[in-house]
Amino acid sequence: MEEWNLKLALLLLIAYLLGAIPNGVWIGKRFFHTDIRAEGSGNIGTTNTFRVLGPVAGSAVLILDLAKGTVATLLPIWFHITTNFSSPMLLLFGLMAILGHTVSIFDHFKGGKAVATSAGMLLAYNPILFVIAAALFVSLIYLTSMVSLASMVSFTIITILCFVIHDVYLSILAVGLTIFVYWRHRANIKRIINGTENMVPFGLGYKHRQRQQEK
Repeated sequence: MEEWNLKLALLLLIAYLLGAIPNGVWIGKRFFHTDIRAEGSGNIGTTNTFRVLGPVAGSAVLILDLAKGTVATLLPIWFHITTNFSSPMLLLFGLMAILGHTVSIFDHFKGGKAVATSAGMLLAYNPILFVIAAALFVSLIYLTSMVSLASMVSFTIITILCFVIHDVYLSILAVGLTIFVYWRHRANIKRIINGTENMVPFGLGYKHRQRQQEK
């Protein structure tokens, strides 16, 4: 039992360290000689990386941030802590990765908004919900041209769906993460209300703002 507990603690630490990897910061410094924390919104995630470093770097950060959530969530399966892909143990490991991403030991205990890493956890734990979440996210970005709004609305809808499918543990975690995501986007919410939120250069929202500016 003591050996099992030690194994569990070590793997949870690994999950945290995986989540703590600041991909945006490291890619920016290594390949672009740019600290994205000092550019754009200052966030280390996908959106700011796209804005500051371009689509190649942004895509790399998106994939890596997704991957660290997925890999961390699957650690208890790969190391035989559990064999059940629906076990709440997976959510615990995913949560550790999310904690690492938002409170990173490699970034002075700061971090990102946890959207991509949370999606990576969902991919490992419930791939069907992940596909629904991804479809929602992409559709909402096209409709609004705002990554922030798409993130918050997607989290809200997925949280409701968690209750619909009666997954108690995922529902509890989803509620907590949704509250956290809204809190981390509080500055974005103010800009959305004021009509000054940053937009991606495509989609219906972007076209509408362009038409308004041309009048």
